Amino acid sequence: MCAAVAVVSPATINLKEMKKIGTVDERFQSYNVEMVEVVGGEFWRPYKTMDKLPNDTGASMTYDISDKNPALYRKLNPVNLADQRLLNLAKGLAPAYVRVSGTWANATYFQDDDQPARKAPAGFVNVLTSQQLKGVVDFLKASNSELVTSFAVSKGVRDANGNWTPVEAQKFLNFLKSNGATIAAAELFNEPTMPTAGGAMDTSYNAQNFAKDVAVFNDWAKKEIPTMVTLGPGSIGEGLPGVSFDGLGMNILTTEAMMSANPKPQVDGFSYHSYGAGAMRVMRSGPFSIQAKDALNNDWITKTDHAADFYISMRDKFTPGKPMWLTETAEAAGGGDPFAATYLDCFRYLYQMGSLAQKGVQVVMHNTLAASEYSLIDQDTHLPKPNYWAALLWAKLMGTEVYDAGKGKEGVYVFAHNTKGIKDGMTLLVINTNKKGTAVNIPSDAEQYTLTSKELESTDVQLNGADLKLTANDELPEIKGNAVKSGNVTLPELSISFITFANAGK
Repeated sequence: MCAAVAVVSPATINLKEMKKIGTVDERFQSYNVEMVEVVGGEFWRPYKTMDKLPNDTGASMTYDISDKNPALYRKLNPVNLADQRLLNLAKGLAPAYVRVSGTWANATYFQDDDQPARKAPAGFVNVLTSQQLKGVVDFLKASNSELVTSFAVSKGVRDANGNWTPVEAQKFLNFLKSNGATIAAAELFNEPTMPTAGGAMDTSYNAQNFAKDVAVFNDWAKKEIPTMVTLGPGSIGEGLPGVSFDGLGMNILTTEAMMSANPKPQVDGFSYHSYGAGAMRVMRSGPFSIQAKDALNNDWITKTDHAADFYISMRDKFTPGKPMWLTETAEAAGGGDPFAATYLDCFRYLYQMGSLAQKGVQVVMHNTLAASEYSLIDQDTHLPKPNYWAALLWAKLMGTEVYDAGKGKEGVYVFAHNTKGIKDGMTLLVINTNKKGTAVNIPSDAEQYTLTSKELESTDVQLNGADLKLTANDELPEIKGNAVKSGNVTLPELSISFITFANAGK
């Protein structure tokens, strides 16, 4: 894609005046490998396998995977985490946290023997074998990753009074320890705001139950794995303008109610989940939906900020000073829309990373690495999608120090971090959603890395005009920038550019 002839007047970049406003975790950019991928089971059916969408009008928020709805779900075989192509791509995003959780984790039984999976015992829905968990451990070690997870909370782990017990969590932890691994961080419960999802709970589960469960969980964690960061509440679905999950007929526990209950839930890090929309599989219209034609609108690009601001306010009220973790996010809940697998979603993806870093969110975990439309990597071929290339550039260039880059112009968003691995270096991220070029005036010579695509809804993406693709041996290509001189630099229409400076003069 060539730069448009019409170019707006340049924005002047003054690196020396940019103030440092915070830092993020070195594993800030991370991702989910869903428990359902590890154990195999029902997950969002790819659009290419659908004759038609399951609901042509209105809305249908059917998130309960236990209902085996064949219009929405397709059986996945357990993911091969030893696949060399997948490993090569994961290594490119290192260091990262890998969150093995999701709805299925709420009712998963860990079968800690060497036998093939048997039927789930009463009180559980799914089975994780020791071989499958060993595959996760090997993947973590090979990809320089650390484990984040959640635990079974279903009837199978509860005592006669309905209280949570760590029986499954202890088995899980013992296996990890015996294989030279540990848990970096964990939520007790995946999305307790929707406690009945996945067949884990009955409708009587309430905020008081949650508070009691967290207290038991914290006692266990402090004794058995004191280095683990306890996260919570892991809420979802709040803070979006005009969106009410209660209005969709779902059983919702609010963050306010859960964190107000006694004993007051205590966490090391405040976690939440965030989706700006429901995928068209489950949501065809209304304020919790998005169409490709609107995917570059400012209201959509910045929607992540509304959820972040809401949950930051909850953190400040209930656990002030605790770090913020976004432990699950993607283009749209329910597996993503078709355009999530294209270049068009790269704008939202990188805006979210840049904006949340400025807000002090310490970790952002994309859902998923390699399952459904919103994944970074295609689940069938294990080939990288456009968002993978966006993630790779972030991993290569963006360090942990966050700077105030000032406000961009209409349709142009600018972020700044130190350059990863380069003392005194700085990297600008400039996202241009306009159908005309934009210009920046830079103070010194730099390296430019610009992503474009010949079509917005294409699965192909170019770096400085050259196609990004794996080598014949499934290795990542060399990522090189173009040298640019100080002064005005024109950035193409509908482009995403990283501009690195060897010395910011700080």
